Amino acid sequence: MVIVMTPEATQQDVDAVVDLVATAGGDAFVSRGVNRTIIGLVGDIAQFGTLNIGSLPGVADVIRVSTPYKLVSRENHPERSTVRVGGVPIGPDTVTLIAGPCAVETPEQTLGAARMAIAAGATLLRGGAFKPRTSPYAFQGLGEAGLRILAEVREETGLPIVTEVVDAREVDLVASYADMLQVGTRNMQNFALLRAVGAAGRPVMLKRGMNATIEEWLMAAEYIAQRGNLDIVLCERGIRTFETATRNTLDISAVPVVQRLSHLPVIVDPSHSGGHRDLVLPLTRSAIAAGADGVIIDVHPHPEQALCDGPQALVDGDLGELARVMRDFPPLLDRVAATALVPVP
Repeated sequence: MVIVMTPEATQQDVDAVVDLVATAGGDAFVSRGVNRTIIGLVGDIAQFGTLNIGSLPGVADVIRVSTPYKLVSRENHPERSTVRVGGVPIGPDTVTLIAGPCAVETPEQTLGAARMAIAAGATLLRGGAFKPRTSPYAFQGLGEAGLRILAEVREETGLPIVTEVVDAREVDLVASYADMLQVGTRNMQNFALLRAVGAAGRPVMLKRGMNATIEEWLMAAEYIAQRGNLDIVLCERGIRTFETATRNTLDISAVPVVQRLSHLPVIVDPSHSGGHRDLVLPLTRSAIAAGADGVIIDVHPHPEQALCDGPQALVDGDLGELARVMRDFPPLLDRVAATALVPVP
């Protein structure tokens, strides 16, 4: 069961609902979005029905939810949500470009990639300071030194930062630098990490696990929402199939399916799904045409020297076409590119 509060509901109104549910032996999980507060109830639904919660001050609606993911479902939140990252919108009215290097290597490389991102029309900067890698011998990232580099580049360019956190113990550290926390495919079901980012007070990008069903992906988002954070953006980054021609298989159908099931924004990662530079732009066009709320793309000033995922990073010669796609494709879907909006400080 889900309680939807009115936009004017006070903290006292919310506390009254939580306290009443507790008297019936249930648990109430409060999640706050930009426009409204939602309270998810866990316990005896029949008992909750006797509480007359709908008559309490500040309660707009009481909804019995049939899906297992109560807070991120469209059953309790019919309108699709917009998440703002440093003032930049990701949602149904815009198409947002997030771009930058897969891994932060040096200040010069990161600043160069950020300038490439801006040239392509990006309004958010991606960059990994912590890198979970399949091989323990591969480059694992610069850690806090990489976060400091990202912060310096943000200061110079004005681009808000999207960066990955891989350990629940490091969430506070990463959140002190980042504008958005990314949970990668390998950590989609790291439940301790999901709870920690849910309580961190930052928007979260949740990538789909490479072997995850859509329901498992949405249930992972529910862990974040249950800790009080509805500012979640889902990222389809390809799933593992028998096909070897691409790094992963981009499940483009996941975009409209998830948008039907959940109110959360959905973006696509054409770089990690295709794994090859020549696939990134075609997959970007496909993602926007399918209704994605944004794309996240690797760019690198010298991909032949990259310590991570160089073969999939776009180069200077690709930026003009990427900028054209971001300019021309969104209006075909009655949207605007987020580059046309001025970020709020």
